[in-house]
Amino acid sequence: MTLSRSISEEDDGPILFADRPEWSDVVTTPQYETDQPIAPILYSPEYKDASDYFRAIVASQERSERVLELTERLIRLNPAHYTAWQYRYETLLALSSPLETELELMNELAVKYLKTYQVWHHRRLLITQLRTPQPELKFVEKCLQVDSKNYHTWSYRQWLLSHFVDDEDLWRGELDFIENTIGDDVRNNSAWHHRHFAVFGCGVRPGEEDRARVVKRELTFTKQNISLAPNNPSAWNYLRGILDTMKLPYSLLTQFVKPYTVPLDPKRMDIVDLENPPPPPGAQLPCVHAIEFLADIHEQAGDKDNILKAVELWRSLANEHDTIRGKYWERRIRDALNASTSPA
Repeated sequence: MTLSRSISEEDDGPILFADRPEWSDVVTTPQYETDQPIAPILYSPEYKDASDYFRAIVASQERSERVLELTERLIRLNPAHYTAWQYRYETLLALSSPLETELELMNELAVKYLKTYQVWHHRRLLITQLRTPQPELKFVEKCLQVDSKNYHTWSYRQWLLSHFVDDEDLWRGELDFIENTIGDDVRNNSAWHHRHFAVFGCGVRPGEEDRARVVKRELTFTKQNISLAPNNPSAWNYLRGILDTMKLPYSLLTQFVKPYTVPLDPKRMDIVDLENPPPPPGAQLPCVHAIEFLADIHEQAGDKDNILKAVELWRSLANEHDTIRGKYWERRIRDALNASTSPA
């Protein structure tokens, strides 16, 4: 049976369960105990009908094919109905229904309801049982073509990789996939976050044991992308993430950061520097994120002279370059000065 075609319909809309003889044995359970509730929710007739029958089914703990039909109707009317999803899953298992068929229905519903958590949770449960993660990567790519930054889609991809963490075939093309995604949109913060998960957040993959080499690769990749779009916060955040994760000092990047903290010199000659790529011609400088990074380099040094240099940079952000966050920078200045004058 193809579940997505199981709901009876007429030309003027779906037939209510109350009008179907095969459901005549069920005594419905209405939402309200009285015919005139004080503040009733105005549900559609279809949703009220399906909900009344669903409450009765849950009360009787029926597990049957018609329950699958009922829960599908209810889910299509309200895809965030987590109780309907859970009861549907338990019914599938009780009936030993083919989960591959259910997954086909999910292929439709996941794309239709990308931003509904329950759809993706149900899919996780199915794949946990089926243990077929490989085709899921292509499905996720299809969904990301619809919405390249959807939180639930990226979370599901991370779940696949972490749940089947020992499946090297699953992991083999992940970095290439991420590079292509960032190449399509360098400002896709979700893709940058996923890269950190893949490189640093889910164990060490075979071939990635030399972490110093991995760090150098990631720094080079990130700096090159910053040079393409200097005011992209996602890449600057990733740069910090590399250093924080590996417990490396920010000062390692001083030479790279400084050219992004000053106005672009129109007379500057083009320089090819693969280690520290400079800002491109026409870049809008100074870059707020670079100034913040340089200030944090000075703050991390910790001595009084460097703290004062950090304060000077924060003041430039508060008063000129990032006035919308002026109060934040003023607080950073106040906290740093108080810390530097406090007795040890």
